[in-house]
Amino acid sequence: MKSTILALVVLFLSIFSAEGVGKNVRKIQNKHGCLVQNFYHGGPNNFLVMKYLQMMNKKLNYLMKRVKSCEGGGEGGNNCKKVPKNCAEVLKCGGKKSGIYKIKPDSKAAFKVYCDQKTNGGGWVVIQKRKDGSVNFFRGWTDYKNGFGALKGEFWLGLDKIFRLTHQTRNRLRVELEDTKGNTAYAEYSFFAVSSEPNKYRLSLGTYSGTAGDSLSGHRNAPFSTKDRDNDAHSSGNCAVSYKGAWWYTSCHGSNLNGLYHHGVHKSYADGVNWKTWKGYYFSAKRAEMKIRPA
Repeated sequence: MKSTILALVVLFLSIFSAEGVGKNVRKIQNKHGCLVQNFYHGGPNNFLVMKYLQMMNKKLNYLMKRVKSCEGGGEGGNNCKKVPKNCAEVLKCGGKKSGIYKIKPDSKAAFKVYCDQKTNGGGWVVIQKRKDGSVNFFRGWTDYKNGFGALKGEFWLGLDKIFRLTHQTRNRLRVELEDTKGNTAYAEYSFFAVSSEPNKYRLSLGTYSGTAGDSLSGHRNAPFSTKDRDNDAHSSGNCAVSYKGAWWYTSCHGSNLNGLYHHGVHKSYADGVNWKTWKGYYFSAKRAEMKIRPA
């Protein structure tokens, strides 16, 4: 695909360069003398020729954007000679703009991610984002395994992809939270990984630092649970069903970032985008992001 697009760009550049336009006008004159005569003398066909050239110029601009996308493996662009393993490699290759890039952490197929290249030095793969409630996060196992949402909006990257990212390279986790007044807090963990699906995407976690308080260490070594896959330690129910989310529940939670999007204070108990040590069980974050990068 990339070679095809490049070939087309070269073709259009040769045709519609200043010299190319002159040559092609002469070609038109050879076949349709009256058309080109009108073109040079301001005749009615002048407008048609100019419209045609404008149309082809738009196509050329589109192709150039496609080439830039192919070269960068995404919208931001970078100079990597091969598909980078993660957003930290994208950054090293010159991909300094936050946006969507293609990465390949292992021998399996590449996939697209959103790279945060600004926060705390950049190089972060965003694995979860909540910001406006536009996406339903109360979903089943298959959706959480494969991922859902849109990388430019709200999304969950997918447990399979998170496993691939954290299995190959040692990573750290950053959780960012924002309330309805624009106040922010964060929690970082020195190590973050999930196991494979047969092991229920069990959570491994390092030590905490930050300003939001530690509401995730209590979930260390817990398997992932969804409304249709109860892997928690609760003896009398499914935490995912009770708290309208999907998470590494124990029995049940100190954090619930995939819960219902209540946008601030809510009356229902602990079923929102909650981080207990930050604002308790009756406050749902306006914005929440989870992101990882090599430790």
